[in-house]
Amino acid sequence: MNTILRKSILGIAGLAFTGGVFAGPVAAHAADTTHAVKPVSVTVQGDKLIPHGVQGAQSHIDLNDEQTKNVKAIIAATKKAGMDERAAVVSIATALQESKLENLGHLGDRNDHDSQGLFQQRPSSGWGTVEQITDPEYSTTAFLKGLKQVDGWQDMPLTKAAQTVQVSAYPDHYAQWEQQAADLVAEHWNK
Repeated sequence: MNTILRKSILGIAGLAFTGGVFAGPVAAHAADTTHAVKPVSVTVQGDKLIPHGVQGAQSHIDLNDEQTKNVKAIIAATKKAGMDERAAVVSIATALQESKLENLGHLGDRNDHDSQGLFQQRPSSGWGTVEQITDPEYSTTAFLKGLKQVDGWQDMPLTKAAQTVQVSAYPDHYAQWEQQAADLVAEHWNK
């Protein structure tokens, strides 16, 4: 059985085990400021941002100045890596799911192992030092390096591309942020 399939099956088994209850590194400390938005197809820049349309109900949060600064840092790192708007959409949706775009330090017992930063990367898994993974440019570059290694990521649904890099116990949760991520990229890419 190939690695991606095995990880997907393990992720689904994890969801079944928890009874479908949403949990994650941020859930224990964050107030639920999300609200569902009906799926909407966007046609920005020739369907470059959402080439497959969104999958399922979409979530949305209002961003504060720090979160907006992190969006801009992700976009800048994406451009610096020579990647396009779609890579920025995948990155921002991933960071929305993992940290709500907050650059999180270690949360003690509320933490998922030693996950930190925008992408909840783990020093013990080789993502870098704590100082590195809590630097938005470094953590984005590390995520994008992983994304580049995913054959055909540009042609995959967002959640599958993000999951292949992140290997989350909740592989489908990235999809709910695609619309907001695309809107943020459309708003900030050319600034």
